[in-house]
Amino acid sequence: MGTRVTIQDIANELGISRNTVSKAINNTGILADATRDKVLKKAMEMGYKQFSYVTAANTGSSVLSVPLSKGSNEIALFMSNFVAGSHFALIMLDKFQKELAGLGYSLTMHRILEEEQESMKLPASFSRERTAGIICIEMFHYEYDQMLCGLGLPVLFVDAPVTYAKAPLEADILCMDNHSGIYSLISEMARRGKTRIGFIGEYMHCQSFFERYMAYRNALYLAGLPCPDEACIIRNKEGARYPSSKDYLEYLNERFQKLPRLPEVFLCANDFIALDALQILKKLGYGVPDDVWLCGFDDSPESKIVTPPLTTIHIHSQIMGFSAVNLLMSRISEPYLNYRTVHTETDLIYRDSTCD
Repeated sequence: MGTRVTIQDIANELGISRNTVSKAINNTGILADATRDKVLKKAMEMGYKQFSYVTAANTGSSVLSVPLSKGSNEIALFMSNFVAGSHFALIMLDKFQKELAGLGYSLTMHRILEEEQESMKLPASFSRERTAGIICIEMFHYEYDQMLCGLGLPVLFVDAPVTYAKAPLEADILCMDNHSGIYSLISEMARRGKTRIGFIGEYMHCQSFFERYMAYRNALYLAGLPCPDEACIIRNKEGARYPSSKDYLEYLNERFQKLPRLPEVFLCANDFIALDALQILKKLGYGVPDDVWLCGFDDSPESKIVTPPLTTIHIHSQIMGFSAVNLLMSRISEPYLNYRTVHTETDLIYRDSTCD
């Protein structure tokens, strides 16, 4: 075998397809964790392209060949809100930080306040000179994000603002698969005879919510089902620039009361919206799953302990952490790569809220 190891070389060694190896290395498509681990281990052993990222089988440590720039050993984490204990990004960030530490990078955290976003100001704690790259978690202010992309640093967004009809951000974007689980859910609901399916979630809030709403509409079309627009609760309280949780509950309550009739199923943009919907439905005298079925997205800890346990779509947070390191380190190493949007796999999990 020559000195330059190719994807085909790895595939030949493992007796699997070239496409499977490509999916594992690039964290794209749906692949079993065991298969992905096997491919990454073999890629490391064979020295594929100074392989930028893999978990060593026995130690759990990372192997990366991205040299530190002199004086620039910080990765800046920008957030508009602190990540709560049940948020999917908490596990992702834990894995991300551990991988960075093994490479000699430190993670600095910066909460960007609403007034800083509006005035386009960087936080006082941020050092451009010490920073090798930026990772943004739920930073959905488009103009502020554009400003970050103009700093001349590698930028990775975990989720992103909706850029429909706008110029794409000059950055890499990491999202979960917001389509497959929804297609599977609606196909199964149609098979069970459920023909009236609604959606709850502010669809322009972020790229993931937008993708979930579009997947919902596309899945209905493919299943030959109508889209009941009156059962699509896709906005927030009018007049509130930054709506609070209380504002959203009031909005849901008002919209539910205006429905001419409940749909048979509500798909929610995430678990927390589903929990809000469950709270208001119970207040109005409706039962789940007796009167309406409910599905969330995220597989948060709350989704397992609420009554009834929530059908939802599971996000693989650790894979997102691995993918975030891979994307950001490869961008630092090769800043002129084309910008990439990567979706990591998700799994639909049925529970009692859909009579499962």
